[in-house]
Amino acid sequence: MPMRDKGRTTYKTLQGKQIDMDLLRQKNELTPAVGNMRVNARGDELGPGGKIVRKREEILKDYYNSSKGLPDEQMVTSRHTVKVEDTTPTKPAKKKQSKTQEEWVEDEDGNFLPKDA
Repeated sequence: MPMRDKGRTTYKTLQGKQIDMDLLRQKNELTPAVGNMRVNARGDELGPGGKIVRKREEILKDYYNSSKGLPDEQMVTSRHTVKVEDTTPTKPAKKKQSKTQEEWVEDEDGNFLPKDA
C-alpha cells in the first residue's frame, strides 16, 4: 500500500485568511525561541549572538548515547516459602471518644460550640 502524501496543513482563520502552518514553521525555524533555554525553534543550541553552537542532531545523538534506558531484566525465583500467619478476627476494642468530641456540642443551627458555653 503506497504511503499517502502529507499535504501542507492549512488553517482558515475566523476572518477567512488561509494560514499554512508548515510553511510558517519552516520560515521561522532559525529564529530564537521565546524563553530562557537558548535554543531556536528547531532545537539547536544557541551561543552568544544567536550563533548555533550544537545542532539538534548532535544533541539527540548525545542524549541517546548517554541514556541507559531500561535496566537489564533478571529472572527472580523464590526459593523460600512464606509462612502465612493466622488472621482470625478478634473482638474489637472499645472505642474511646476523643477529647474533641467530648468538649464540643452541636447546636440547632449545626454549629459546634464548647460544651461549657
